[in-house]
Amino acid sequence: MEKENNQVTKETVTDVAKKSTKSSSKTAVAKPRLLEFYIKNVVPALKKEFSYKNINQVPKIDKVVINAGLGDVKDNQKSFSQAVDELGLIAGQKPIVTTAKKAVANFKLRQGMKIGAKVTLRGKIMWEFLDRLISIALPRVRDFRGVNSKSFDGKGNYSMGIKEQLIFPEIDYDKIEKPRGFDICIVTSAKTDEEAKALLTNLGMPFKRD
Repeated sequence: MEKENNQVTKETVTDVAKKSTKSSSKTAVAKPRLLEFYIKNVVPALKKEFSYKNINQVPKIDKVVINAGLGDVKDNQKSFSQAVDELGLIAGQKPIVTTAKKAVANFKLRQGMKIGAKVTLRGKIMWEFLDRLISIALPRVRDFRGVNSKSFDGKGNYSMGIKEQLIFPEIDYDKIEKPRGFDICIVTSAKTDEEAKALLTNLGMPFKRD
């Protein structure tokens, strides 16, 4: 009788462990909301619009590069560090500090001097950032009427400028030194600007009407 009880206990513990593992596994691979939307809605829409024969032809977002020029605080370590930290909060990933490649006397630049910060986003973090950008940050821009629809580079990549970091909810207005902007480059696998624009439009990017 004891052996039977022990066997039941062992089996029960094993079953619980398996269920727990499966549950954890599902949580770990949960896709970001915008990625789910891309797969379920955007891919079929683009495939129909451009008559792609193979699903691999459908454009996708490869990476997002955020770059901030901090030359105005290059001599103030505290302000520079704060600006880098703010960029990290917005991106959800630690930025890389960029330095001057050569000395420029007119701008009081020395080779190797810290002049900015950048961060390259891919995968889950990239999709989560784009979701926040499109759904939360851009609608908070004062008198917002859409982003420029002509800021493509001819190779399917889109660039835009953000004037103030305050539009992102991660930034506390009372803790910033001053409004600070940065540039965002969305790199896609699209072969043409037309396809890239269709991709971003379907993802919800609020372009100005031409």
